[in-house]
Formats: sequence, C-alpha cells, structure tokens
Amino acid sequence: MSAKYFTDDHSEHVLKANFGTRAIHAGQHPDPVTGAVIPPLSLSTTFKQHGAGEHNGFDYSRSGNPSRQAFETAVAALEGAKYGLAFSSGSATTATIVSSLPTGSHIVSVNDVYGGTYRYFTKVASTLGVDVTFVDLKDAANVASAIRPNTKLIWVETPTNPTLRLVDIKAVAEIAHKHNTKLVVDNTFMSPFFQNPLSLGADIVVHSVTKYINGHSDVVMGVAVTSDDEIYTKLAFLQNSIGAVPSAFDCFLANRGLKTLHLRMRQHAASAQTIAEALEASPYVENVIYPGLPSHPQHELAKRQQRGFGGMISFRIKGNLATANAFLRNVKFFTLAESLGGVESLCELPATMTHGSVSAEDRAALGITENLIRLSVGIEDTDDLVADVLAALEAASKQ
Repeated sequence: MSAKYFTDDHSEHVLKANFGTRAIHAGQHPDPVTGAVIPPLSLSTTFKQHGAGEHNGFDYSRSGNPSRQAFETAVAALEGAKYGLAFSSGSATTATIVSSLPTGSHIVSVNDVYGGTYRYFTKVASTLGVDVTFVDLKDAANVASAIRPNTKLIWVETPTNPTLRLVDIKAVAEIAHKHNTKLVVDNTFMSPFFQNPLSLGADIVVHSVTKYINGHSDVVMGVAVTSDDEIYTKLAFLQNSIGAVPSAFDCFLANRGLKTLHLRMRQHAASAQTIAEALEASPYVENVIYPGLPSHPQHELAKRQQRGFGGMISFRIKGNLATANAFLRNVKFFTLAESLGGVESLCELPATMTHGSVSAEDRAALGITENLIRLSVGIEDTDDLVADVLAALEAASKQ
C-alpha cells in the first residue's frame, strides 16, 4: 500500500504558502543521501527490507513508489486535500472510483460530460451493475429529482466539455450531502490554479493529468484527491489491487510540469480572453462560449467559484461542417488534434472527434453541432494566435 500523504508531511509554512510556492515545494525533499535538490527518478520495482515486512514505506512499486508519492503529495497540496492518488489515465481514475461502488449503485452525472466518461458510464459501468442518469445541471436543483435511494455518487464537470456550461459546485454539494451522497468533480478544465472544488463541498476531485497539470502533451495520467479518510482507504486499496498505476517516469514528468502550472495557466487564460473577444467581434462567428465573456450566461457563477476563466474556448462558425473543416485546415499555429491543456494550441471538431462516441441524439440535445469548434489555447504569443484565428475565419468564409 502506498505510503500515506498527510498534511503534516510538510512544514506548516509550505502548506500555508501561495499556489506557486506550494507547486515548487510540496512533496519536494532533497535527497537525504546525495543532497540532490531535485528528488531522483525512482525506477526500481522493488525495495530492500530491513526485516520481513519491515521497510521505509515502499515494498513494491505498484503499491507505492517515491516518484509517484512525490507527485501525489504535490497535487493534494494544490487542491487543499489530505490525500492524492495517481492513476495511469484519467479514464482509469474514473473506472477505479466507479469500482468502489457496490453492485446495484446509481450515479447522477451532468449530461454534458467528457466523451470518454460518457462511454465508460454507458458501455462499461452498466455491465458492472451500476446505473447512470444524465441530468442538465445548469440549474443545480435538477439533481435532487434524479437522486434515488441507491444513488452513491453525483459526477460533475465544470466547465463542461465542450460546451463550457458551469455547474454550481457548492449548491450541488449541499443537495448531495443532504441525501447522503458523495460528489465527484472533474476539475481538468480549470486545474487547481483556477478552482478548488473541495473548498466548495466536493468529496473527490479528479483530473486528467494529461492536460493542464502535466501541460506538455507527453504523459497520459490521472489523479484523484480527497480529504475523506474512508474514501482514501477504499481508493488506495483499489489503486493497488486493480493496479492501474502510472509509471515512475510519467510521475516524474508530471511533477516537473506541475511546477510551472501557475505560470502557464495565467498565459492560457490571458490569451483565451483576448481570442474569445476577437471571435465575438468577428462577422464569421455565430456565437462564442467562454466563461470570461459577459455574454456567457453563467459569467457571474464563473466569477464566484473560479479564480480565472481558463484556456478553453468553444465557438460556432457561421456555416456548416465544410466551413468548420475549412477553418481547421487553414489555421497555422493551432494544430488539429484531440486533447487539450498543453503548451501548444490545439483545435478540434467535437462532433466527429472527442465526442464522436456520444449518440447523435445526445449531441444534438447538448448543442454539439457540426459547426462547433473547440480551441485549447496554448502559451504562444497572444497576437500570433489572434491573427491565426482571424485569418483562418476569413479563409473559411471563402470556401
């Protein structure tokens, strides 16, 4: 079993420090043997014991690894959590949490959920005896009518992917706890820098580390954090028993990426705000969805529960699928690719890419139209990205 992360693992001054300082110092202890300031990458799969069953907290790398523990410690500190648990992917994180539920359980999920989560809930969880109801949570009160006696989890993303709807975390948490139900919040789009759902009442926060936390598009990984002792014990047991753990090398890379999260998120958000405003002013754009715009219907909620608006933009280009594809062909600095949150800018068409696994009927109900384009704004020079988007819109309008 992994060595536990407790808040007293750090000096009090680290835990009380500002975000960037915690990102650098949480879980970061100089090597006691060599004095190396950066903890070394621990590739060993097994660890010497002093006697049978007597060790320094590590016995086998699936059960616990120094590089993984350092990363788990750092993420937990940034989310204000007591415990962190890393997994081999965001999807593995989801699967492990669902595996913690007894057969016959029920989950209420926001309807505008990541395509991979939707696929797992509808194609896999159902075969394990777990039923999922998808609900529009633009109004948090809608969750109450979907809760059943066997509801064990409420699953929320905010902002949602790809239509950037927001869910009032505090309001949903109050309803969930009134019904003795746990709340899970996928915080991938905001990252710990812009939003901390545990402070708003969530019981578990999950991230696709692949995205903003790692930030360099070279690691596939997930993480869950919690301050609930019972939840941690159960998930830690499953982390070890199922074994969907990340490699030590991936943990080392993700921890390195985490150190600059605060710097990157500021640039992502600053550029996204400028690009969103430019898109909204363009005659070639039908509408823009970005929480930082006053035109976003939940702009006030965004200001209330977030500390920034993030680097994700969705917009509907005037025209049809051919027009959208023309835009995607004409951008120069935005790469047509799935995923998000890296230093490089990406663009995609959710209807045929990230959300292709969602049924056509559900896509239509959610507003995932064939002219809806999603942008993951990187940290390139803002002026270059704005010029790139505007030029591609101009070119697409002539197709």
